[in-house]
Amino acid sequence: MRRILAMAGFTLLMLGGTMFAQQYKNPNLPVEERAADLCRRLTLEEKVALMQNASPAIPRLDIPQFEWWSEALHGVGLNGKATVFPATIGMAASFNDTLLYKVYCAASDEARAKNNEACRSGEIKRFQGLSFWTPNVNIFRDPRWGRGQETYGEDPYLTTRMGLAVVRGLQGYTIDGIRKDRWLKLLACAKHFAVHSGPEWSRHSFNLENISSRDLWETYLPAFKSLVQEGGVREVMCAYQRIDGEPCCGNTRYLQQILRDEWGFKGLVVSDCSAISDFHVKGRHGVAGSEHEASAMAVRAGTDVECGRNYRSLPEAVAAGEITEAEIDRSVRRLLEARFEVGDFDYESVVPYKNIPMSIVNRKEHRELALQMARESIVLLQNKKSILPLSPDLNVAVMGPNAVDSMMLWGNYYGRPFHTVTVLDGIRRFAPSARYIPGCTFTDQAVGQQTGVPYDGTQPKEVKTAESGRTTGADVASIVGQASDADVVIFVGGISSKLEGEEMKVKLPGFRGGDRTDIELPEAQRRVIAALHEAGKKVVFVNCSGSAMAMVPETEHADAIVQAWYAGEQGGLAIAETLFGSNNPSGKLPLTFYKNLSQLPDYEDYNMNNRTYRYFRGEPLYPFGYGLSYTTFQYKKGKAGLQKDGSVRLSFQLKNTGKRAGTEIAQVYIRCTEDVNGPIKTLRDFRRITLQPGETQTVSFVLQPVQFDTFDESTHTMRVMPGEYEIMYGGSSAGHSLKKINIKLLEN
Repeated sequence: MRRILAMAGFTLLMLGGTMFAQQYKNPNLPVEERAADLCRRLTLEEKVALMQNASPAIPRLDIPQFEWWSEALHGVGLNGKATVFPATIGMAASFNDTLLYKVYCAASDEARAKNNEACRSGEIKRFQGLSFWTPNVNIFRDPRWGRGQETYGEDPYLTTRMGLAVVRGLQGYTIDGIRKDRWLKLLACAKHFAVHSGPEWSRHSFNLENISSRDLWETYLPAFKSLVQEGGVREVMCAYQRIDGEPCCGNTRYLQQILRDEWGFKGLVVSDCSAISDFHVKGRHGVAGSEHEASAMAVRAGTDVECGRNYRSLPEAVAAGEITEAEIDRSVRRLLEARFEVGDFDYESVVPYKNIPMSIVNRKEHRELALQMARESIVLLQNKKSILPLSPDLNVAVMGPNAVDSMMLWGNYYGRPFHTVTVLDGIRRFAPSARYIPGCTFTDQAVGQQTGVPYDGTQPKEVKTAESGRTTGADVASIVGQASDADVVIFVGGISSKLEGEEMKVKLPGFRGGDRTDIELPEAQRRVIAALHEAGKKVVFVNCSGSAMAMVPETEHADAIVQAWYAGEQGGLAIAETLFGSNNPSGKLPLTFYKNLSQLPDYEDYNMNNRTYRYFRGEPLYPFGYGLSYTTFQYKKGKAGLQKDGSVRLSFQLKNTGKRAGTEIAQVYIRCTEDVNGPIKTLRDFRRITLQPGETQTVSFVLQPVQFDTFDESTHTMRVMPGEYEIMYGGSSAGHSLKKINIKLLEN
């Protein structure tokens, strides 16, 4: 019997040798061997073709067409119908990385289904591939940055936690980072490496100088490092700007010394779109004299795939002696390994993800995920005299530029929902007779719609004309008059991706090129809210934005303020559920809301001094981590102790002191009391805890030694510095609300 089994095994091996005469076609071999074998068979021109985002088929070697550029910031984007989840910054407000992981498991299912259908059609178009350029783990250091809506906020730890959930959901890992299958579901991409957060209007020529080592290692790099070392992210995208004179996509310090040599990154680096053109196009970086020189610089620095067309000139660069074919081979092997990892060359019978059907797109479970994430993203900022939740029996008037705007809910880089619940739609499910009063615009001038899809410095755009014209005093009186018999006015305002986003052509007061030059609520809306208040109306202000707004007058003129972000296809329902009480809000701010522009440093200054809750020494309008509930929570005195393994165990009791069930996000911060130049405090853990009325729960956190890492100026390394530390815990970063325990950490 043993001999028969042995012969059977020998026969299978022989069959394998016959079936896969070319090693790269054998799915049983390691991807490194397959990539090396295929690379040896390619001509220089074929290699170069594979290094561009729209990679053509090479029939003589049975190499299929491949598209590196696809988007999934909050659901599959720019590729037809898909489930549209809340904007990234809104999902960050949930502080729920478990739910976020489920969102990206759903998004990756939809992405695979769409790619499978495209493969069956015989053509892979842009945005239909298996390489997805998300997550954006840049730090939202300044609320003026238009692309901050794509990030997970201003805190490195929150960004890291959420970014890991995204990568694991997209690539097909478990939530704990264990690979489920030998095939990757998709290729995720950490962007934009390494220090990038505006300005949008100058990103093709901007030179970032004199970043302190401390800011670099404690603020700008931690999320990237964790996604590489803990998340196993397969792609990293280099950013547009220069750092100390070197473009990020040609920066050997960041792409070689830090990313590969120090962190051990084995994946591939992709350029942002047209970033290589910026090397040589007049008026931009000006570090190269031609396409082929720019391309050689980028590849030698470690940029393997270009989003653009410059790499087609690489054969010229080889002929000119600017780069060797061996250096090109290094990049080709990396990109081929990635393609083999997602099963791009293999049959459906071998790769289970190739069997995901289109019926999975926007299925009921995905719509429910979109609704739940929208619920958890909503942040209650103000609730005077507990005006919320509203009774459905009230006479409700609804107004504001975002009340009936579907596209506002989609944010930027969106897919097309099968159905969108607008805020007015949602409100009418609870108050069917609610009246909509049109008339108030975003700003005093017309606004168009643009979607952020940069390529060669331009943006394809989809135009939607908003209502235009100034909101005059007479207009305001008319609008307010129409609400004369209303018990409460729900004003749904803020801004939208018509005004903030990626390298846009918006030129309006308070906005520039996708960024903001002011952080105030647009005056057209401010006048209406003030007039409603003066008329004695109860006002509930629902602010929709992808960034922090200065709303000092609104704190006086509105009875309640709800921060709703861009809440996705189910956003209108989630907002209405919150207003009428079937959803108890639990979201917390992932960024600081400032009182006015004067509290902010120069936008182009990347120094962290006086930026974000970690360094801001003023009094914010609303602090990082802040958010109210329809119940109340009490944090009781706790204890903290050093464990034998060097970790610190913190425990305390949390009680729901209100009359309804609710979820609190308990937050843990630390500060080294002897570090005079360090952060005021920095987030080191958080957890969502649901309690019934009157219920008390003992909550425990274990802080590992790495969570106390600080940049040591003397050794230029991240390490645990000995000394006294303050452990703080509570429901926001506001110092007055935090309980504090001191603990001493010894050397080693």
